[in-house]
Amino acid sequence: MHTWLQHHFSARSAFVVMSFIALLSCVTAQAQRKSKYMCEEQQPQSMCNAANTCGSALSPCTVDITRGANSANLKPGIPNAKNNQLFCIKVGTTVLWKSSNKNNGFTVSFGTDSPFYPDDPIMGGGKKQVSTKASTPGCYKYDAGAFRSGTVFGMSGGNKGELVILP
Repeated sequence: MHTWLQHHFSARSAFVVMSFIALLSCVTAQAQRKSKYMCEEQQPQSMCNAANTCGSALSPCTVDITRGANSANLKPGIPNAKNNQLFCIKVGTTVLWKSSNKNNGFTVSFGTDSPFYPDDPIMGGGKKQVSTKASTPGCYKYDAGAFRSGTVFGMSGGNKGELVILP
């Protein structure tokens, strides 16, 4: 009976230890997994640098919104910028939203907490630039769409992007 009791307790102890190790590895894996959104990270402003910051208090940031095959493409006026990259803007910077496609229209919406003044959805097109001013620091997600005037199936797929407004 004594050896049966020792075997029973050692098997139970091994099970508890293995369960604890499995739980710990799951928690560690979750902690290491990064969100696909920078705005959900601890300090998204730490991703801002000279290579991805657009405009200044003295010069506007121009954002070109074009219609891609499957989505709207936003490209900030930064040297070597890529479509739909995370970009940063300092508070007080004027942002000119435009489309280099002459027959395209666009919309950019930040939902209920827009970082720009005026805080309405941004709607413009190839012949209509829209000017806003960055006013509220933080990290913001936006929805953007681009469409071709006069076509039934002209709306591109939406784009969910992010930008950081620096103090």
